[in-house]
Amino acid sequence: MILKKTVVTEELNGVQSINGTLSFQGVTLNVFCYVTDGVLIDTGGKSLHKQFASFLLEQDYDQAWITHHHEDHTGGAAFIMETRNVPVFINKISIEEAKGKPDYPLYRQLFWGRRKAFKALPFSDTMKSRSATWDIIATPGHSKDHLAFLNRQTGQLFTGDLYVTPKTKVIMQDESIPTIIRSLERVLTYDFEDVFCQHAGLVQNGRKMLIQKKEYLEDIQHQVLKLHSEGYSNKEIQQQLFPRKYPITTFSSGDWDSLHIIESVLVNAN
Repeated sequence: MILKKTVVTEELNGVQSINGTLSFQGVTLNVFCYVTDGVLIDTGGKSLHKQFASFLLEQDYDQAWITHHHEDHTGGAAFIMETRNVPVFINKISIEEAKGKPDYPLYRQLFWGRRKAFKALPFSDTMKSRSATWDIIATPGHSKDHLAFLNRQTGQLFTGDLYVTPKTKVIMQDESIPTIIRSLERVLTYDFEDVFCQHAGLVQNGRKMLIQKKEYLEDIQHQVLKLHSEGYSNKEIQQQLFPRKYPITTFSSGDWDSLHIIESVLVNAN
């Protein structure tokens, strides 16, 4: 399997960033890492190691924070610990998993590589960087351990995979739409300006776009419940709300599918 890889580095509102994109057979995935005030936020995928290595080696940071355990965010963690000797922080519920051999589907291994084990420290509710205090905000839904990071001094919010797109069409089997809605509600109680997403980059009008995503998901949830109450099957609801078929669904053997959106809503309702 030969992946097409492209990388862009740039400064976004004072934050250093690197964005790596992988493409194969109509499926394109990307991931950002950020550096701000001596903090590296996420570490990229193992498959992008050669493209990300110089950024990870040369940027000015003395700690690394990981938004969640998925391999496109943790793939460079072991390399950082080996070469930079800086502490790596992750949600406390993922510390043991980080130490072990990763277990995730083959298609994800082909795209993002197999991350190496690494030793991480747990976050506190608030963290300090060189000149700022940060709120560490629990934002589960995409994954149970998902976190967002808010710099109180700058108002910059780093949302991991909470945002990604304002109109979600497919999710993984273990994601939860109702939980994501609650996480969006939670971050919207904070005072922030810039929104940095690990897949969309710097999101223009960040608060507005997070509100838009929350309202979209709430509308989807309402429609799913209404159609279900009218007797439609999950597949029939999918056909009405998400008639388009996406390449990632076939490529992932159904791990990514719009059907999971419907299932997650109904599981929560029952």
